[in-house]
Amino acid sequence: MATEIRPPRPDEMPAYYRALPFANGLPHWEPADAAWHGGPEPWPPPRTPATAAQLREWAETDIRRPEFHPVAAFADGACVGASATLSFDVTVPGGGTVAMAGVTATAVIATHRRRGHLRRMMQAMFDAALERGEPLAMLSASEGGIYGRYGFSPATYRTRWELDRHQAALLPAPPDPGTLELADAARAKEVWPRVHAAVRASRVGELSPLPGHWDKLSDEPNGADGPLRYLVHRDRHGEADGIAHYRLPWARTAADAGTLVVEALEAANPAAYRALWNVLLDFDLTRTVVAPGRPRDEPLRWMLTNPRAMRVTRQSDNLWARLLDAPRALTRRAYDTADALAFTLDDDRMCPANNGTWLLRTDGDSATCAATDRAPDLTLTVPALSSLYLGGMSAHDLAYAGRVTPHTDGAIRKLARLFRSDPEPHNSFAF
Repeated sequence: MATEIRPPRPDEMPAYYRALPFANGLPHWEPADAAWHGGPEPWPPPRTPATAAQLREWAETDIRRPEFHPVAAFADGACVGASATLSFDVTVPGGGTVAMAGVTATAVIATHRRRGHLRRMMQAMFDAALERGEPLAMLSASEGGIYGRYGFSPATYRTRWELDRHQAALLPAPPDPGTLELADAARAKEVWPRVHAAVRASRVGELSPLPGHWDKLSDEPNGADGPLRYLVHRDRHGEADGIAHYRLPWARTAADAGTLVVEALEAANPAAYRALWNVLLDFDLTRTVVAPGRPRDEPLRWMLTNPRAMRVTRQSDNLWARLLDAPRALTRRAYDTADALAFTLDDDRMCPANNGTWLLRTDGDSATCAATDRAPDLTLTVPALSSLYLGGMSAHDLAYAGRVTPHTDGAIRKLARLFRSDPEPHNSFAF
């Protein structure tokens, strides 16, 4: 059987899509409650299979997108596997950004699994990302047991929480100097990019939106879920600094009736954040507020007179990270302390240039990372370093799990001080 891994030609794009579950109306998330889904069911119902016309339309759109980089596995000329990367910028500690390859829509058809096609596609995507100057790859894992073998490891988390409206009193605070308005989709499309840009500048883990990211916002109902509604906050100068969209879906059971689902909410400052939640937590004829895909360290909890009123009902990893060029990526983020740390990487089979002993020197906003003959303070696996990169994971826990091996006294404490960030990293949308 002749096999090859390469980008699909334009005429092969329909076959490329047919290798992916979402194009066939099949599940594309493991059978566990999804923290990014606001409904009472574990995850949204599968889509209907795409028509031939839809596949052609997708192909015509995607091949014109410079940020879209597809790759496919072909066996005897037939497409049996598909994946792609999307080029993003991700905010890192210190407020800078790093070019990132976002791995998306990945699958091998059932009859051709366990033959190494996925590994070869992943290798091709890593090599292409490095050629484009992207030292970092990230993904949202549809199954938790697959991507660790390629060097990925969880770097951010997301939660879905519920709050009883009648227990949702907020602690006293100064009056809001701004204003709130109910908006339509056209206004929301204008406001979202501005608010997101302000938030992304300081939120570690946040991604640059791709062109057209908010184009599908609509005032039309989505089946029984009803239409999205939009709430905008403006500061005292009239500039938009916060926005939320939410829906009041029809409930199939009495237990789920009166639920308001906050699909997205972003605010550039605490006053806008509090003002938006103050309205959303007190809608007439509702009794429960649900918010999926939220940060694990949601500030709202600390604004409530009864913190227990907010209950985390689902939690999962969100972005998984993979350093493709570790020295370069490490010098692109900032560190809160000035220090030096020698570490060894020796397990990277897919990006072998990462292997070696490196000396990381930090001085606030600047850092260097170069090969060294110095004895290492510790040895890390590539997945462990990738998890630590955005600052949201515990060096102590990774060491306890055997992912980090210290060689000098205090090495784990030094690692923790260098890499940890506060607040935890978070990204607000999937890809």
